[in-house]
Amino acid sequence: MKVAIIHYWLVGMRGGERVLEEFIRLYPDADIFTHVADVEALSPLLAGQRIFQTSVSRLPGARKHYQKYLGFMPRALEELDLSAYDLVISSESGPAKGVIAPPHAPHICYVHSPMRYIWDHYPSYSSRLGRLSLAYFSRLAHRLRIWDVTTAARVDCFVANSNFVARRIRAYYNRDACVVHPPVDLEAYRLPKADSPRETYLFVSQLVPYKRADLVIEAFRGQNRRLIVVGDGSQRSELERDLPPNVTLLGRVENDDLPHLYQTAKALIFPAEEDFGIVPVEAMACGTPVLAYGRGGARDSVVEGKTGLFFDRQDTSAINDVLDSFEAVESTFDPVQIHAHASGFGAERFRREFSAVVEQVLADHSSKT
Repeated sequence: MKVAIIHYWLVGMRGGERVLEEFIRLYPDADIFTHVADVEALSPLLAGQRIFQTSVSRLPGARKHYQKYLGFMPRALEELDLSAYDLVISSESGPAKGVIAPPHAPHICYVHSPMRYIWDHYPSYSSRLGRLSLAYFSRLAHRLRIWDVTTAARVDCFVANSNFVARRIRAYYNRDACVVHPPVDLEAYRLPKADSPRETYLFVSQLVPYKRADLVIEAFRGQNRRLIVVGDGSQRSELERDLPPNVTLLGRVENDDLPHLYQTAKALIFPAEEDFGIVPVEAMACGTPVLAYGRGGARDSVVEGKTGLFFDRQDTSAINDVLDSFEAVESTFDPVQIHAHASGFGAERFRREFSAVVEQVLADHSSKT
C-alpha cells in the first residue's frame, strides 16, 4: 500500500511533527508532502524520509517567510499529483487537507487544529495587524474560510486530537470526528529517581500572546511564591522589561533539561485555551500536578482533584485563587498516580488507536468500491 502524508510545513520539531513521526513509524515507506521543509531542523527519522515540497517552496524566502505565502497554499495543494497512492493522510493545522486524492484512495485527516487564525482566533490575530496588513488579511481569511469548508468534503474521515477540536470540526465543517489524543514521549518524561523538594511553580510555552505568559507573571507579582518561565517568542523582550524579582525567565530550554524542571516543580500553570496541550501531559508524566484554564484540550488530559485543578477565568485573581486552593490540598496529590494517568497518552497507544481508524476506513472504502 502506497501512503502519502501531507503536512502543512516542516521547519522544526513541535507537537505536529511528533505526530508525523508516529505516522512514519506506522508507514515507514510513506512519502511526505509539505509546503516548505528545512531538513536540518528535523529529527533524523523525518529527515530520512522522501519529502516533496509544493510550489510554495520555490517562492522567494519561503523557508523563512512561509506564513506570508498562506494565500498561495490552497492552489499548491491542489496541484499535487497523488494518483499513485492508495491512502492519503493529511496532518492539518495549516493548509494540508485540501489535496485532491484519487477516488480509489481514502483520505484521513488528523486535525491538530482547524486553522485558528482564520476561525476562532481571528479577532486576536487581526487585532495585532497594522491597517494595510489587516486590509489584506481580512480578505484572505474570508477566501480561506470558504476554501477550508469546501475542502472538508474531500476528507473521508476526520480524526481530532481532542474533544475540543472535534467540537470545532463540527462547528466549522459540519463533520463528525473521532478522537485520538497525540503521543507524549513517556521515555523522556518520567518520575524523578529520588524525592526532591518542589519549591517553584512552572510555566512552559511559546511566549506569544494567546499562551498568556503575561497573565501568569502578573499573578505572581508581589507574591512570596516563585515562578520559572520556560520559552521564547515574540513577547519575550516585553516580558523581560518588567519581570518581578520572584519570576525567572529561562528562555528556550533544551529538551534534555526540561524533565528536571517538571520533576522539581510544585505545579505547572497552564492558562491557555489549547487544542490539546502536550505540556500538561509531560508535566503529569513527571508526577507534577497541573493548574489549568478549564477550557480547551486540557479537559481531556487533566483530572480535577486527581492530577490537577481548573480555574474558570483567564485573569490574575482566578490564578491566585487556584494557587491558594492547590496549596491547601497540595499534600493530597500523589505523583505516582499522576504519572500513571499520564502513561495513557504514550506513542504506542496513539499508534494502536490510529491504526484501528485506518483499518476501519479502508474496510468501509473497500466495501463501497
